[in-house]
Amino acid sequence: MKKYFQHAKHDFPASVVVFLVALPLCLGIALASGVPLLSGLISGIVGGIVVGILSKSPLSVSGPAAGLVVIVLNAQETLGSLEGFLLAVLIAGFIQLVLGFAKAGVIGLYFPTSVIKGMLAAIGIILIMKQLPYMFGVGGVKLFEINGDVLAGLNPGSLIIGVASLGLLLLWRTSAIQNIAALKAIPGAVAAVVFGVGLSFLFKAFVPGLALIDSQLVSIPILSNSESLSDIVITPDFSMITNVEVYITAVTLAIVASLETLLSVEAVDKLDPLKRRTPTNAELKAQGVGNMVCGMIGGLPITAVIVRSSTNVDAGAKTKMSAIYHGILLVLAVAFFPVAMNTIPLASLAAILVLIGYKLARPALWQEQYRTGRAQFVPFATTIIAILVTDLLIGIIIGMVVGAFYILRANYKVPYFYHTEKEDGTGKEHINIRLSEHVSFLNKARLQLALEELPAESKVVLDGTYAKEIDHDALEVIHDFKDSTTREKKNIEVTFKNIPELVN
Repeated sequence: MKKYFQHAKHDFPASVVVFLVALPLCLGIALASGVPLLSGLISGIVGGIVVGILSKSPLSVSGPAAGLVVIVLNAQETLGSLEGFLLAVLIAGFIQLVLGFAKAGVIGLYFPTSVIKGMLAAIGIILIMKQLPYMFGVGGVKLFEINGDVLAGLNPGSLIIGVASLGLLLLWRTSAIQNIAALKAIPGAVAAVVFGVGLSFLFKAFVPGLALIDSQLVSIPILSNSESLSDIVITPDFSMITNVEVYITAVTLAIVASLETLLSVEAVDKLDPLKRRTPTNAELKAQGVGNMVCGMIGGLPITAVIVRSSTNVDAGAKTKMSAIYHGILLVLAVAFFPVAMNTIPLASLAAILVLIGYKLARPALWQEQYRTGRAQFVPFATTIIAILVTDLLIGIIIGMVVGAFYILRANYKVPYFYHTEKEDGTGKEHINIRLSEHVSFLNKARLQLALEELPAESKVVLDGTYAKEIDHDALEVIHDFKDSTTREKKNIEVTFKNIPELVN
């Protein structure tokens, strides 16, 4: 355990940044899901502390995920109550736990890098689109819905704070600030939030026309003296245990949440400067326990979340203690500092998220993918467009289909290496066909066409020396050609070298 605490000087400052990002996300996702705001905070706390302790991922951070909002809304409508939905969350967590013990985490390794990078870039674009209105002081309005009427009601104070916070964040990354030891130790996001709070107080005291209204500030529920957590925490309705819809919802949640977690963990591992690998089966188990706890105490379903996780990496975290610290900070915020948290301008938080979004979807990433070739760029771009047009899960599936197409095409094209030279004296073509490492049924058509198109009067050597595996279908094509009348009519001499016998 000592190895975790020895990085506290990096992990705790990073946890503060993650906390500042997670706080509005927990509240916003709860609001979008049609559940009490406290449910979002509960999920953030469980994702930070419970999953943080159980997970073996060094840098991923868990919490309520925007990708599950539609499922949450539809499930509540189908089941008729939040209590019924919480039972589905509890069962979904149990299913994830079983998947972990069944070693199903390996599925995440089959997702192409281009699709994962596309997912990251799409999330970055979505972040920018959703947070810019908050920077403009018109939060809750979609970016493309901003028109003259909306702008007429714009609060200049929020716009000033948002733009100033973004400018400060950019300034904080320059050498002018980073060369000052006292300032370098302060995360840019923390500086932006403190700066935003200060400006807000100044506006309220000296420029009332620029003062922010309540909807432009963070809003955390304040527990009254007469209330306790047990009075407001919602628990699952176990009387619905025989309802088939509960299990349908649970299976859907388990699959989608597991997939999002595995993709997010894979993406975060790629962002990790130390290139550590997360044990995916252990992660599924941790997420399963976390969702079971969420279901029991009124929280939203959770996944490993790329936004919080990438923020964690960018803030300089070294171990999973950063995720745990951020969960503890959420507890403290809810219990002791709701009034102080409610003075934070949403515009400052939006500026942090806009910059994170830019980093995830930076133009340089597009250039890198384009330079790697069409087989990488097309799935990358398709994933982004599909996620923006549909949602996270459907977009990833579409990206995977496109990626699979290029993989199949590559396998179809390269089952062998073809070398031709003229034989001295006779002038006959001497052709050496060296089979590649893996020759599958996908190569059958390409291989057959190549053999049928061999020139007449040629001498051909089919070399399987370097082939570790030759599929039965491909092997059948090779042996059939040697025995074919077409070969005999063209007077082609065929020699096998390390080609296995055909077993029928």
